[in-house]
Amino acid sequence: MPDKPSITSSEIGTLWMTYQQKTLIICLLDYMIEHADDEDAKTIMTDLREQLIIYIRKIKTIFEKEGAVVPTGLSSQDVNVQAPKLFTNGFDIMFLRVIKEISMGMYTLSLGKAYREDVVKLYQDLTKITQECYDSCTQYLLRKGILSRPPYIPMPTTVEFVSDRKYLSGLNVFADKRVLNTMELAQIYHGVETNIVGMKLMKAFSQTATDTEVKKHFLKGKELSKKIITRLEEIIIQDDISPSVASTGSITTSETPAFSDRLMLTCDILLSNFSIGSQAFGAAFSFRRDIVAKMMLIGEDAFQYASEATEIMIKKGWLEVPPSID
Repeated sequence: MPDKPSITSSEIGTLWMTYQQKTLIICLLDYMIEHADDEDAKTIMTDLREQLIIYIRKIKTIFEKEGAVVPTGLSSQDVNVQAPKLFTNGFDIMFLRVIKEISMGMYTLSLGKAYREDVVKLYQDLTKITQECYDSCTQYLLRKGILSRPPYIPMPTTVEFVSDRKYLSGLNVFADKRVLNTMELAQIYHGVETNIVGMKLMKAFSQTATDTEVKKHFLKGKELSKKIITRLEEIIIQDDISPSVASTGSITTSETPAFSDRLMLTCDILLSNFSIGSQAFGAAFSFRRDIVAKMMLIGEDAFQYASEATEIMIKKGWLEVPPSID
């Protein structure tokens, strides 16, 4: 019996996906580090880059030892670090925080599909690195006043149980809706926060895309984010809660391409898929049926938008094929 079993099909798939995401993040970090004007932000990004490079090499080594082809992923050819500054006022760390939130979820899912000890250890290590980076980003943004905390409410003083099916209602426009519970408010606030980041990012990508079709797609994404923000804010306002969040950083007026259209579409698909998952999670943990319905509609919009990006990638010959089972 060999000392170490071969990696399974599941492990090939998750490692392939992790390689794609990590090479994307390295490209983003290379550009953002070059243009960082805050030493604390630069340290957060530089430390993360140094750690991720190690794990990209580890994944590459696993593939090579198994006799598998190393994925192409993204590279220095997909980023122009000499392009003018595109992100300002903390948007680089706000963007990185969203990416790290996605990473945390992906590592949890990948751990559930890992069996070989070195692969399990790889995802455990990456999870620890990502959690620490996410916390550093959050604390940095709070200190700088770029990130707002969710609304505060009076502390609960009693335990209650649902006694009427009206607790689930909300679809009848003529009937009163109960106030939001904290689980629902958390999902809605998070959706507003992340879509504000997405709206600004799509603006940046649309400014710098070189292909007309790709540029139109990103403009469509910006409008979709606005639509989602409006839908979610409407729910919060009904309970007299301010939906406003902090600035979340800014985008400059630069139109010089900082990233290849392929990289930006890859990032776009990643964020859209994250949105689909977030809406499913939000719907699963919401009781009011009008909120569930809105979450599902938003998820459908995100799916259609991601599908369009995938179609463009295929049309341009940019979509790398995951390993096949035959």
